[in-house]
Amino acid sequence: MPTRVLVTGAGGPAGVAVIRSLLRRPDLEVYAADMDGWASGLYLVPASQRRLVPPGRDAGFVPALAELVAADGLDLVISTVDVELEAVADRRGELAPAVLAAPSSDTLRVCLDKLALAERCADTGRAPRTVLAGPEALAIEWEFPAFAKPRQGAGSRGIRLVPDRAALEALPTDEGLIVQDLLPGDEYSVDVIADASGNVVAAVPRTRARVDSGVAIAGRTVHDPELEETAAAVARAIGLTGVANVQLRRDRSGRAMLLEVNPRFPGALPLTISAGVDIPSLVVDLFLGRELPARVEFREVAAVRFLEDIVVEVHEVLESAHAGHQDES
Repeated sequence: MPTRVLVTGAGGPAGVAVIRSLLRRPDLEVYAADMDGWASGLYLVPASQRRLVPPGRDAGFVPALAELVAADGLDLVISTVDVELEAVADRRGELAPAVLAAPSSDTLRVCLDKLALAERCADTGRAPRTVLAGPEALAIEWEFPAFAKPRQGAGSRGIRLVPDRAALEALPTDEGLIVQDLLPGDEYSVDVIADASGNVVAAVPRTRARVDSGVAIAGRTVHDPELEETAAAVARAIGLTGVANVQLRRDRSGRAMLLEVNPRFPGALPLTISAGVDIPSLVVDLFLGRELPARVEFREVAAVRFLEDIVVEVHEVLESAHAGHQDES
């Protein structure tokens, strides 16, 4: 009997990529869920396997998942949305007997708190100096410009350049801002998967040649030992089991340094899959208790993305009370 897997966040680029990957496996029966009936990924699976769920911030989200597990006989739940992972991380037992294919609660919490992340990764030598705005930041002799951003939150919201000491002194202390050394160099995203023992099975660096709404729409994978080892060191420091996207940027001297970690599937996942590392398939095997290869190699490829239409009959469109999608930067 096929293993039944539910993929949530079916309207986002990551959700669509995960669904497409898993549909290639004949041993899996893929279900898709989203808060919005217009989510494109819903219509990649048969009509009988499309589901609507409340938003991740809704108190009914986890109970709704638990109901789907029972009703559909699900074996594995894969969420591709940050806010959903936050909601279910400490309540994964409620999904039993299904398994939540996500990093540990501790890993998730650290990744979603940029100060905690920098402190956890300090011993790698690849985390920029990071302190809270206010007295701690004022006690440091920074090389200006420095950089400030919210301690929590995704994407580029709230980020600001700190050009001089006066600007540092003027930073608000009630917004949870952190101050970091500026990383002015090139940025890379590294897709990482680690097995149950913390062994990094693959670390695939890629460039973000073109970005639209925070998602890379063109780029290439690159063989770069420094990027691969830096991302692997970060993954080990945060105790990663499963998938994460490690974002790196070069500092003033050209060294690859930690920018942030997204503890979920990235939107540009098709590029990594095409390069030879089918992360969604590996994640399924990992959380079903199957042994992964010690190492999966990748090749250098480039990709561009485009819109694709899925045409369905009008009566097939699911009606939902929620419009739009949860943020997935």
